[in-house]
Amino acid sequence: MRVVIIGCGRVGAGLAAGLAAAGAVVAVIDKDPKAFERLGEEFKGQTVEGIGFDRDVLERAGVARADAVVAVTSGDNSNVVTARVARDVYRVPRVIARIHDPRRAALYEELGIVTVSSTDWALRKIRDYLEHRTLKEESTFGRGEVSLLRLELPQHLVDRSVADVEGQDEGLRVVSVTRRGGAFVPGPATVLAEGDVVRLAVGPDGRDRLDTLLAEEASREEAGREVTG
Repeated sequence: MRVVIIGCGRVGAGLAAGLAAAGAVVAVIDKDPKAFERLGEEFKGQTVEGIGFDRDVLERAGVARADAVVAVTSGDNSNVVTARVARDVYRVPRVIARIHDPRRAALYEELGIVTVSSTDWALRKIRDYLEHRTLKEESTFGRGEVSLLRLELPQHLVDRSVADVEGQDEGLRVVSVTRRGGAFVPGPATVLAEGDVVRLAVGPDGRDRLDTLLAEEASREEAGREVTG
């Protein structure tokens, strides 16, 4: 995966370091060259000094080949302009903008730009969207501590019970299952089926459990490649 990140503050630097460590090809843009110090000496990606919505800067960062662009500067307007250039001019398939003003978020979502807030959950939500395309946040509650997520059931969770998915963590609950056009509230013994769309309520204590569940798919794919190789 090739990702261009605009803004090397706490969120941008954390996202860049995490994605690069996971094997992604990462380029980071910031107008302040000192900001790149946040990436650490082990960062192997590209750094580009400049304004994020400048096309020459974006092209130096490889936007034309990018699978995703993430704009997480401190300015809402800059982030949205950058996101729209990436989506409309370069046809980047996944574009995310960090929006500090929640009143603007709905408008930008209507324009086809995925938004995240400036809360502590921003980094995790961005990584969820980039790494798990079958997972989508539909709503948040409180100050963003609890999220309602839509999950297109991956193959490795087929034939697993709701209780097995939820595990022992109190922060992860399966609240509804959509199956063959109808929806219902499942019980602990409900067995998930191929084609299900599952809504999950996830709180702080359930994030690690959700990451573990979704990571199982990548582990099985890797094991399959080793066997066939």
